[in-house]
Parts: sequence; C-alpha cells; structure tokens
Amino acid sequence: MIRLFAAVPIPEQIGLALSRRQQGIDGARWRPLEALHVTLRFFGDLREDVARDLDAELAGVGGQPFDMVLEGAGAFGEGREIHAIWAGVAESEPLRRLAAACETAARRAGLKAEGRNYRPHVTLAYLRNPDPDVVARWIQGNNLLKSPPIPVESFGLFSSRQTKEGSRYRLEAEYPL
Repeated sequence: MIRLFAAVPIPEQIGLALSRRQQGIDGARWRPLEALHVTLRFFGDLREDVARDLDAELAGVGGQPFDMVLEGAGAFGEGREIHAIWAGVAESEPLRRLAAACETAARRAGLKAEGRNYRPHVTLAYLRNPDPDVVARWIQGNNLLKSPPIPVESFGLFSSRQTKEGSRYRLEAEYPL
C-alpha cells in the first residue's frame, strides 16, 4: 500500500515568504518548506496496481499552464478543535478544473468520489488544542497575505509516509500541463 495525493508544490521563493509567517502559536507543528503544497486530490492508501492505474489516468489530464495566487489565511476547526492553519488560494477556475480532472482520473482508476468540497489552501501548521484567541490573532495578523502570481506548469503525484517528525512527501510522478 502507498498513500498518495496529487498536488501543486509551492516554489521555494514563495515558501520562504510563507515560512516567515510560521510563528506565534505555541505548540504548532509548522510544516517544513518542502512540505508546502496545494492539494488537488487526496487518494489515500492504494494498492500498487491501483496506483499504477491512477498514474496512467493522471498522465492524461493535460491542460494549459496558468497562474495561481495565495491570498488570505484561515483555520480548519473551531475553538479548541482548531487543527490546522493555512494560507488561502485566490479563486482560480483553472485550478478548480485541474482538481476536477484529478477527481475524474481517480474515478477512472476505480476510486470512490471525494465527498468533501474542494477548498484549495496551503497547510502551514497542524495544531492540537490551541488557544482560540491566539489563533484568531494569528489569522488577523496574516489575513492580508497575498503572493505574487505563481506559474503552474505541471502538477505531481506525491507519496506520503508518517515519521516521528510528521509526514514526509516524495514526488512519484510529474505531469506537465
């Protein structure tokens, strides 16, 4: 079994700007630069044969290069149940089409449909029982975040494995647009 997801990696220059915002919340598990990405579709744990079928389907996605912009900040969860903070992604029809194409590829490879609405973001930290007021102040202090346009000319299929230090990602395949 291999845990896979499709994503657009964040370029180093943009990641370094994001890393300067990774402070101010005690106990936050800040994501390292190499882990910053915009998920297109999480596939989960797959058998090797299904992973090969998925790779073949993703290779046929295609599309046109486009730009995306990171914009704003927020959190998933409420109160003490907040479990992640993120940088948002400005509304982008080409990004939504790419995510939908990855969903279609997953379905063609035999995976079940994703039940959640697509909300593009870059996870900056995972939290456990944070002080909601501290998180609210962090969001308020970072809500004007806006990156320069990020060229998206490809996307990748990444594997994920858990370690003591958190998830580690590896690019398994890259697909040009």
